[in-house]
Amino acid sequence: MAPHSAPDSSRRSERSRVAILTAARELVTELGYTRLTIEAIAARAGVGKQTIYRWWPSKGAVVFDSILTLSEGPDGEGVELPDTGDLEADLKTVLRATAAEFADPAFEAPIRALNTEIINDPALAETYREKLERPMTEAKKRRLRSAKRAGQLAADADLDLVLDLLYAPLTQRWLLRSGPLDEAFADALVEATLRAFGR
Repeated sequence: MAPHSAPDSSRRSERSRVAILTAARELVTELGYTRLTIEAIAARAGVGKQTIYRWWPSKGAVVFDSILTLSEGPDGEGVELPDTGDLEADLKTVLRATAAEFADPAFEAPIRALNTEIINDPALAETYREKLERPMTEAKKRRLRSAKRAGQLAADADLDLVLDLLYAPLTQRWLLRSGPLDEAFADALVEATLRAFGR
């Protein structure tokens, strides 16, 4: 008779975590943030409420982690920007992808919900800055530093200002729903930025 092995609690916990984060992303898209509840997430994920509260203090924290998993690579590592040696092509690839995410309801709803929540939750805002904004900003700057070394950006280019010029108009248009988020707009932002800061 084969020996009975004990259930792998870590595997069960990971399955539950993934189910909860997936449920949170789906439900915030279907219901909107204000109608989203911990009870609904628990029911969709097939877990008890206490399981969610053991890992997250609020529904805002659950939604944040559901978004954070989208920014991780398949091995759990943070995303790196492409570096093919062609700065313009690489930035257009990244900005087109960002615009497409903002325009995709599956991504747009949880990201908009998170932006709404961090306005009123200082602790969540700091978590957002520490776990998502700062690592993403540093990844972007690594690519821009590589471009400086290759002579594709001016040696004195202010990298914070470069990123502001690239991303602020895109974010503003998304926040206000004031225009299309398409490849043409993303490309125009890259071209304008490189005219301002390129060599």
